Order: sequence, then structure tokens, then C-alpha cells
Amino acid sequence: MLTKLWHQYKGVIAYLFFGVLTTVINIAAFYLFGTVFSLYYQLANVIAWLLSVLFAFFTNKVWVFGSKYTNAKDFMSEMGKFFFYRGLSLVVDALIMYLGVSVLLLDKNLTKLADQIVVVILNYFFSKFLIFNNKKK
Repeated sequence: MLTKLWHQYKGVIAYLFFGVLTTVINIAAFYLFGTVFSLYYQLANVIAWLLSVLFAFFTNKVWVFGSKYTNAKDFMSEMGKFFFYRGLSLVVDALIMYLGVSVLLLDKNLTKLADQIVVVILNYFFSKFLIFNNKKK
């Protein structure tokens, strides 16, 4: 029974595990650059995004979606799609941060925590259906 559940939900469990690690990297980097080093919150957000996306690409490719593309062309295509769609989620992330911090005057770190919920859901959709679907067209 447990084996059946594991095989049925392995991808979701792996995504949640590495998604949590990616989110921790994003939030920790945002805090480090935005609070400790006092960078402008949107700059800290972009740096945090870059670090977490690099981590997420390789963990998603290998352990979450089990992508088997190994030649350079397919690898670059996959990476390009990954960064493109993560760039779209960065736009959503930046908008949420702007609304929370600059418009509603909320704490930047609390806003970052809340915005990560939306970003994680969006990124899962992009990764599952548009990037690592392993379908040859």
C-alpha cells in the first residue's frame, strides 16, 4: 500500500521537498541581500530568484521530473524553457512584492513569504506541463 502511494505521488513529494529547499534558498537569499546587506528589495528579490532558479533547475530536471535529455541541444532547450517560465514567475513575484511593500506598506520579508505560495504553484504548473514533460514533438 505505501509502495503504491509512493510510486503514485513520488513526483509531487519530490517537487514539494525540493520546492521547500528552493523556497528556503529564495527567502534566505532575499533576507541576506535585502535585510543584512540592505539592498533595494527588488534587487534582493532578483538575486534571490537567480540563486534559487539555478538550484531548482538541476533538482527539478534530475530528481523531480526525471528528465532524460542528455544531448546539448535538448538540454539547452529545456534550460531555456525553464528560465523563460521562471522569468514569467519572477514578474509575478516582483508585482506581488511591489504591491505588498510599496503600495500596501507591508513588511518586505512577510510579503516575500506570502508571495512564495503563489510562485511555487505557478512554477509547478510550468515545470510539470511546459518544461519537463519529456514528450518529443
